[in-house]
Amino acid sequence: MSIQEKKPSEGVPTETPADITAQAPASDAPAKPKRNRSRRIALMLLVPAVLIGVGAALKLTPLGSVLDEGWIDTYVRGEGIRGELIFLGAGALFTAVGLSRQAVAFMAGYAFGVVLGAVISVVAAALGCVMTFFVARFLARDLVAHRFPDKLRRMDAFLSENTFTTTLLIRFLPVGSNVLTNMLAGVSRAHPVPFVAGSAIGYIPQMLIFSLVGSGFAVEPGARLVVSVILFAASGVLGVWLYRRYRDSHRLLNAGVVDASDVGASEAAEK
Repeated sequence: MSIQEKKPSEGVPTETPADITAQAPASDAPAKPKRNRSRRIALMLLVPAVLIGVGAALKLTPLGSVLDEGWIDTYVRGEGIRGELIFLGAGALFTAVGLSRQAVAFMAGYAFGVVLGAVISVVAAALGCVMTFFVARFLARDLVAHRFPDKLRRMDAFLSENTFTTTLLIRFLPVGSNVLTNMLAGVSRAHPVPFVAGSAIGYIPQMLIFSLVGSGFAVEPGARLVVSVILFAASGVLGVWLYRRYRDSHRLLNAGVVDASDVGASEAAEK
């Protein structure tokens, strides 16, 4: 007795797996990646647009003369708290977009004297550091990661173990880009508090030196020279101590903080 195959009833269409797949509603899954991609592109375009806008403002408006002697005399010196806040805001903005923090310290010394000038310039540079850090973290993450993948990987590894100490090392060494370091740290896993704290403390020696120089003849020139040499020496000693602490693990060179030419051929050979 054979078992006969059951034939489909006439007039009733049969459906194959391909037909079922074709009839299934289109998935909305690709829509989300597409939206995310559009958002990333928009953010990548926003950051250069902001930088171009800042550059145009500096070129075409009175902002371009900010932090020169005439502007300091007009808007800052003798203006009390108002002048200090104006200088603080301008210095933070300028250091955030990559202008020299040493120039900010020099003009702060001219405007406020050695001690207050150093304090205000350190605070301004720290605020600029915060601004760049969080812009990179929340707005320019993809842009920075795409533009500097190797540096980001090495900096992330360098800052991950002891962010405060390694940031001090970076700031004490007279090499590297301040704004690029802030951007890379913002995209890395570094916690903002120890990074900004280490940066602020690491800024102090150079800011104090340039504030001292900018103070002009308020301090006797010979005394300014002696204090500057002492501060440079102290900063160098701290930098060497931190460098030796991390030298054996190769973190300094691998992080791209310095090159072999910066540390010398003999020290590079030890690595």
